Amino acid sequence: MSTLNRLVLWNIDHTLVDVGRVTREAYAEAFQATVGRPLLRLAPTPGRTESEIVFETLAFNDVVTTDDHLPPFIAALTEAFAARRAGLREHGRVLAGAREAVDALARVPGVVQSVLTGSVRPNAVLKVTELGLAGHLDLDAGGYEDGVYSKAALLELARSRAGERYGAAFPERATVYIADSPRDVQAARIAGSPIVAVATGSATEAELRSAGADVVLPTLADTDSVLRAVADLTGP
Repeated sequence: MSTLNRLVLWNIDHTLVDVGRVTREAYAEAFQATVGRPLLRLAPTPGRTESEIVFETLAFNDVVTTDDHLPPFIAALTEAFAARRAGLREHGRVLAGAREAVDALARVPGVVQSVLTGSVRPNAVLKVTELGLAGHLDLDAGGYEDGVYSKAALLELARSRAGERYGAAFPERATVYIADSPRDVQAARIAGSPIVAVATGSATEAELRSAGADVVLPTLADTDSVLRAVADLTGP
């Protein structure tokens, strides 16, 4: 246990997987169930937590929002995702190099891998499980949307969870976040942890560098580059 000394936290959407079609369908169904009319416009999703997306989506669709809207919307969204388990496999895809990077890091001594995502836990678990990525990810050590914490706070929470689970210390500088948006870069900066940003979402490499990412990669396709980035950022 004591040999574990590095924590790698993966963002899910647009970093490991693309499940955009299922996400849009689930949000449309949840909106209809909660508001009683069709969804016309979904808020931007990159780097946001589920609660941020929900509130912005409601506002974009001329719904006067209160905190009371969030619990039923999240419940409906969770139900809509669960009903699309087969759709995740059919229409979702693992992004280039993601599976290989997770597998390679699992063979590196001292590394624990989990997720740090804006998705609520049931939806996050479905995404990585149905697309076959969960084997090397300790999903009990992750950070998930819960309507209270920012992504920066969720990163700190994931570090604490991992430490408790493994009886090991995972300091800020030994915790690497791998994600795809400037908002994720900002969260890592606030939490004091290094970040590897991949330009597999809507942000360009230049935008990710400008946001302050420690390492920027075009994709995860070059496994050696991913391993080198994690090693360099968590080195002495």
